[in-house]
Amino acid sequence: MRYVSTRGQSPSVGFTDAVLGGLAPDGGLYVPEAWPSFSASEIAAMAGRPYAEVAAQVIGAFAGDEIPTEALKAMCAEAYGTFSHKAVVPLTQIAPDAFIAELFHGPSLAFKDVAMQILARLYDHLLGKQRRTQTILCATSGDTGGAAVEAFRGARNVKVVALFPEGRISEVQRRFMTTAAEDNIACVAVSGTFDDCQAIVKAAFQDQSLRQAVDLSGVNSINFARIAAQAVYFFTTAVALGAPQRAVSYCVPSGNFGDAFAGYVAMRMGLPIARIVAATNSNDILARAFETGGYARGSVQATLSPAMDIQSASNFERLYFEAVGRDPAQTARAFAAFAETGALDIPPAALAAMQKTFRGVAVGEAETERTIVQTLDQTGELIDPHTAVGVAALSHVDLAGPVVVLSTAHAAKFPEDVARVTGVTPTLPRGVADLSARTERFDRLAADGEAIKAHVRAFAGA
Repeated sequence: MRYVSTRGQSPSVGFTDAVLGGLAPDGGLYVPEAWPSFSASEIAAMAGRPYAEVAAQVIGAFAGDEIPTEALKAMCAEAYGTFSHKAVVPLTQIAPDAFIAELFHGPSLAFKDVAMQILARLYDHLLGKQRRTQTILCATSGDTGGAAVEAFRGARNVKVVALFPEGRISEVQRRFMTTAAEDNIACVAVSGTFDDCQAIVKAAFQDQSLRQAVDLSGVNSINFARIAAQAVYFFTTAVALGAPQRAVSYCVPSGNFGDAFAGYVAMRMGLPIARIVAATNSNDILARAFETGGYARGSVQATLSPAMDIQSASNFERLYFEAVGRDPAQTARAFAAFAETGALDIPPAALAAMQKTFRGVAVGEAETERTIVQTLDQTGELIDPHTAVGVAALSHVDLAGPVVVLSTAHAAKFPEDVARVTGVTPTLPRGVADLSARTERFDRLAADGEAIKAHVRAFAGA
C-alpha cells in the first residue's frame, strides 16, 4: 500500500512513512494511492465480532504487509482494552431509526481516544523497529490534546507538545492535558484561536530544519492513521443496524472534518452509506461549502461546542482532492489560494460529486441548548453540546432508513454548560473523578510561530 500527497509534489511513501511523517513535505495530506475494499460478505461477517478484531481488519487493509497481522491484532486488543465499555463504541437508540454511537468510553472521554490509543501503539511499534525517537506536535480544539497525552504519556520513543487556545476549551478538556506529570509531555496555552494553533503546526511541518532537528511528527487528523482508525466504527455501527443489506446514514458533529471524512473512507471501502451530514455550530464553513460551493473562512466564534470552533477544516483538502478526480495540481492551487485569501470556490462538478454523499447543516446556540434539554426529557440521555449539534441537525434533513449520530464527548467534559441548561450536573466516571484535584503544568505563549518552534526545539532537546 502506497500513499500519495494531495498536492503531488512529494514522492509516494509506504504506511510507515505516512504515519510517522504525518503531513507530506509539500504541505499536502497523505491518502492511499488506491482505496482498499471489502466485499459485501466480508462486511457482513464483521457483525457481532469484538471491536478490536474489526479494527485490526480495517487498519490492516491500510498497513498492508508493513505490520505483521498478529502484531496488529495484539496492538488493537491492547488499545481497545483501555475502554470502559466492552463494546468500545455502543449504540443507544434515541428515536425510531435514530441512534447515538457513544464514542466517549476511552481514557479521555472523547472520540479522539478511539484513534489515538491505537496510534500510540503503532508509533511504539514502528519507531521501535527503526530505533528512532520523535517529537509529536499537535494542535487541539479541545479533545485531540487530551487524547494524545493519555495515549503517549510515559512513551519512551515519543515526546508530545500539545498546543491549545487559551480560554477556548473547557476546564475538563484542559486538565486531561495539563495534569500529566510525565517528562515526555509539554502543554502550551496559546493566546489565540484553534485556527492559530493549527496554522502554527502546519508551518512547523513545512520548516525542514525543525522537522529534521526534532524528527517532527503529527497526530492531528492530518495523520491518515487517525482516519483509518476512525473508519472502524462506521463499519461496526453500520453492520449492527443491518449493513451491508441496507445503507445507513450518519450525522457527524464537524470541525476539522476528520470524523466525517472517515465515513467517506469507509464508503470507498465498500460500506453502503446513504448520507453523511456534517453538522456544524455557528462556525459553519463546512455547512456553507456543501450547500453553496463556497469554502470561505470566517472569524472564529466562541460557542458551547468549542472543539468545533474552527474555520479551516484540514481534512476538507482530502475530500476536495477526491472530488476533482485526484488532480494534485488543481488541489495545490486551490489550497494555496485558500491559505492566501481564506476562500476558494468548489468547481461545479466537484461540488456535485460531494453532494452525492454530503450535506451540511449549521446549528445555533439556542437550538443546541434546546436539544440537550429535549434529549434528556425524551430519552433520559444526558448529551454534551457537540453531540447536541449532531442530534439537532437531524431535524433539518430528511433521511430514509437508520441514521447514527456520532456522540463525540462525554457530557461531564462540559459540566457547567450542561448543568446550566438542564439543571443536572454530569459526573465524571470513577476512573477520572479526581481530575479537578490534580496539579496542572503548562506554559503560556503568544500565537507566534517562531516562538513556539523555539519552544519545541528546546523541549525536544531537553
